[in-house]
Amino acid sequence: MSTEIKRCTWAGNDPLYMDYHDNEWGKEVHDDKILFEFLILESAQAGLSWITILRRREGYRKAFADFDVQKVAKFTDKDVERLMQDSGIIRNRAKIESARNNAKFFIEVQKEFGSFDKYMYSFMPDGKPIINHSYTIPASTPISDAISKDMKKRGFKFFGTTICYAHMQATGMVNDHLPDCSFK
Repeated sequence: MSTEIKRCTWAGNDPLYMDYHDNEWGKEVHDDKILFEFLILESAQAGLSWITILRRREGYRKAFADFDVQKVAKFTDKDVERLMQDSGIIRNRAKIESARNNAKFFIEVQKEFGSFDKYMYSFMPDGKPIINHSYTIPASTPISDAISKDMKKRGFKFFGTTICYAHMQATGMVNDHLPDCSFK
């Protein structure tokens, strides 16, 4: 009987990546605070590697009020300038401003749907996560296209279909662990 742990190849051998893969990626999340955290982190990741963001996650937690959406929505221009000097995060003005912007729209979605989670799952077939049994992992899907398009219409920034799909993977709306992965 083999006790060898098999992981998706992207997890590599970086302990931080392996821990994220094993304990978070693909696990169902319905907590709006965590969904907001991943909205900020995935948006910050645009054009960068995910490990770059994971290594700065604590910095983001401190910089963005422990991902308190109400506080982030109230960030001022002075807060944006402060964050532009924060070496613990990616200092990209457009991404920082989008976090503040997206917080406001996140709250609007919560008011309209009761929670951001209910909004996101309203796009899912039967309101349930998708388990991918293939060895092919897409960069986007028709569902991520639809969510991204709707979010853009609502005013969200830095949340195109590829980032949306990554958010779906991170929060378990889609389980893309490979079929032979021990964490499927």
